[in-house]
Amino acid sequence: MMNARHNPNAPALLHDVLLALCLIGLCVAARLLPHVSNFSPVAAAALFAGAMIGRRSLALLVPVAALLIGDLALGFYDWRVMAVVYAALALPALIGMLARSHRVWPVAIGGALATSLIFFVTTNLAVWAFSGMYSLDGAGLLQCYTAALPFLKYTVAGDLFWSVALFGGASLLRARSRLATAALQP
Repeated sequence: MMNARHNPNAPALLHDVLLALCLIGLCVAARLLPHVSNFSPVAAAALFAGAMIGRRSLALLVPVAALLIGDLALGFYDWRVMAVVYAALALPALIGMLARSHRVWPVAIGGALATSLIFFVTTNLAVWAFSGMYSLDGAGLLQCYTAALPFLKYTVAGDLFWSVALFGGASLLRARSRLATAALQP
C-alpha cells in the first residue's frame, strides 16, 4: 500500500478534496443562512469545481452533497422536482469539465448564464409537471414560467456574482503565487 510520501498524486488528491469540502461548506452555509431566494453559490461552485477539481467524481459531488446536506436541514420536497433540481445543479460541473481548456472568463460568465437559464427552464418545467399547482396544458405551463420570472433575475445575479467571486478569487491567488515565486528568484 502506498502512503502519501510515495504517491506523487497525493498532493493533487488532497488539494481536490480540500477544495471540494470548502465549496460544499460555502454552498451549505449560503443555503442555510438568510438570503434572497435563488441567489445561491451552488451552480457557480459546481461550474468552478468542474473547471478546477481534477477528479470528475469530486467535482460532481460538490453540488449534490451541498444540496443533500442543505435539504437534510431545510427539508425535502417532491422527489421528482428534487431530482430535476439536483441534475440542473450538477450540470454546471459537467460544463466546467468540458471547458477546462478554454479561457477562464468566458467559462465563468458564459457558463453562469447558461446554467441560470437551464436551471430556470428545467426546474420550472418540473414544478409545472409534478407540483399540481398548474393545469397540465399550455396555459398552465405559461402561468408557471410567468410566475417564476421574478426569481430568474436573482438566479442570474447569484450565478454571475458567485462565479466571478470564485473564478476571480482563484485568478488572484494564482497571480499572487506567481508574484511571490518571482520575488524569490535571484
